[in-house]
Amino acid sequence: MAFQRSNKHSSLSKRQGKVSGLGNQEEVFHVKRTPSSPQGGPKKRSAFVDLTNTNKVQNGASVKSGKPGRKASKAVKTRSKCTSSEEQPKKAEGQVEEAVSEDIGASRPKEQSVVQQALQSAVQEQKIPEAFDIDKEQAGDSLMSPEYAKDIFDYLKNREEKFVLTDYMHNQPDLNGEMRGILVDWMVEVQENFELNHETLYLAVKVTDHYLAVTVVMKESLQLIGSTAMLIAAKFEERCPPCIDDFLYICDDAYKRQEFIVMERNILQGLNFDINIPVPYRFLRRYAKVAHASMETLTLARYVCELSLLELELVPERPSHLASACLLLALVTKGLGGWTAALQYHSGYSLSDLSPLVRRLYAMLASPSDEKLKAVENKYSHKVFFEVAKIPLVHIKTLEEALSEQDITQ
Repeated sequence: MAFQRSNKHSSLSKRQGKVSGLGNQEEVFHVKRTPSSPQGGPKKRSAFVDLTNTNKVQNGASVKSGKPGRKASKAVKTRSKCTSSEEQPKKAEGQVEEAVSEDIGASRPKEQSVVQQALQSAVQEQKIPEAFDIDKEQAGDSLMSPEYAKDIFDYLKNREEKFVLTDYMHNQPDLNGEMRGILVDWMVEVQENFELNHETLYLAVKVTDHYLAVTVVMKESLQLIGSTAMLIAAKFEERCPPCIDDFLYICDDAYKRQEFIVMERNILQGLNFDINIPVPYRFLRRYAKVAHASMETLTLARYVCELSLLELELVPERPSHLASACLLLALVTKGLGGWTAALQYHSGYSLSDLSPLVRRLYAMLASPSDEKLKAVENKYSHKVFFEVAKIPLVHIKTLEEALSEQDITQ
């Protein structure tokens, strides 16, 4: 799998054997991107017309939109002089129908009040306990949507069940976990060089894994898949995403424009155009807010979470579960306590639910890092990220003491 590297941007260079890797990055120039502004203003349209039947025929009379019962009765009255004795029963029947319709209309306010009461009771049942309401301080801020914040994350937590993956590498005869790690490491550099959102990186890795889970590919196409996944994620997350030319450049023109377009279509079709995949980064920021964690503590949890992207064995983990475990490990490392009642309420995970995954993440940090996969460590060794990659690992005894505590209760 011969990944290329250009002189200006960090592409991928040759590595040992069939697996290729990343060299030292000398210079970084940001690619100039031109946003595509919409042409013209919004198109005007007229208001909705009356949706009722404009030419409804009842009792042989053409009736305009409105209440059919009343219009029909008026039409009957205008013909009353011509009405024979045989038509009297029909007239009586129309009057009965009109009376019934009036009774139904009179009963509607009562039915509506019952529905309103049911909705109000449902809202009261979903009310967040005062001690756990972390959004009340932002009440009135329409951008933060505090009234719906918990509902949104509950929806994302339910939605992640649709995107649970298993170890798919045994179905890829030409790939292995090391190749995937090299690709993800390179994608971290791309995200940093283009100054993309972290959500873009996480979504791109998710898109790559889901596509590899349903499509058998050759190793020569792996970088193209990762680049195209990053392009798709950038279109989904960024205000000003990079264009295809930017990705052609960082791949050192190893692929053609048409190959990117074809791969983009293949990936979207393979995922049934459903790329709104929940990512752990969103849950992590939410749970850090619940814990009132500092920016340094959140960055430490982000470092652990981003390192986990390289691990093939962690691919099946649900995003909310992974984010909770990363935050718990960061809290213990910084000596800020363990899993609180508020965190358990908002995440839905107890301490016993998180302990096995926290131990796996700790083992990941304690094991010697691969010298070829340094993008995440170098990134979080910078002062901008509080140099959290240099923070000493917490002692295993301290960690076990924190994990052995009884499940918290309200």
